[in-house]
Amino acid sequence: MTKEMEFFTFLLEQYARYKNTTADKVLHQLDELNLTDYVFNMYEMYHGEALENAYADIDKLIESKTK
Repeated sequence: MTKEMEFFTFLLEQYARYKNTTADKVLHQLDELNLTDYVFNMYEMYHGEALENAYADIDKLIESKTK
C-alpha cells in the first residue's frame, strides 16, 4: 500500500469519527460527489498540517457540492 493510500485510509477513518459516522459512509458520499480523487490527491497538503484543517476543507468541499 502506498503512503498516500495509507494516509487516505487514516484520514477517512478519522474524519468519520469526527462526523460520528463510518469510513464507508464517508467514502460513499465522496464517491457520489466525485470528490474521492480530489481528497486522495491532497495528500501533500493534508498530511503536513493538522487533521482538523483537512476536516474543515472536506466539509467545505461537501457543502459546495450539495448546495
